[in-house]
Amino acid sequence: MISAEEITKLHDQYLIDPTWPYDFKLQYQSTHTIFEYIEANHFFNTKLWNEEDLARRKKVSDTEIANNKRAIDSFNQKRNDYIEKIDNFIIEGIPHLTEMRGKQNSETLGAIIDRLSILSLKIFHMSLQTLRDNVEKTHIEVCMNKLIILKKQRLDLCVCFDELMRGCQDGFRHFKLYRQFKMYNDPNLNPKIYSEK
Repeated sequence: MISAEEITKLHDQYLIDPTWPYDFKLQYQSTHTIFEYIEANHFFNTKLWNEEDLARRKKVSDTEIANNKRAIDSFNQKRNDYIEKIDNFIIEGIPHLTEMRGKQNSETLGAIIDRLSILSLKIFHMSLQTLRDNVEKTHIEVCMNKLIILKKQRLDLCVCFDELMRGCQDGFRHFKLYRQFKMYNDPNLNPKIYSEK
């Protein structure tokens, strides 16, 4: 159906685009395919990453930080929504997955794709640190060593993804669609929100 190499290539291509994610309007390169959901998940992970950086600033108003935190909540919810959409797409594409044959995997393919997206972001941003000319040499060396580890971690995760995908297609492995049911974002389920009414 799809390989980890295709996924990481897509992730990396977006990250080197200087307009990403700002001019991206969720008009997918590949609609009605799994890439539609992978792109959206990566989009929200990238937006989430950027807001997390902004939320750590010290020389801005509390209002700005509160706005960053609210954006983080929103992007995190959407990121999780697209993990579920990825899993649902895969389950619908491999009919015997619903029969739950073979060994059950606790982590879903969508969750692994999400982790690959985050690793791509870490690799991209750590790479930028190795190119800085306004830091000590030791900073560059530390970041280069971290970059090697991050790339190895992503390679390991790619192997896990491909093995699970093959196992699911061949009927030796399966996973279930897990709903996150994020309660803190739901005004009907978060007691701190509904008690304000």
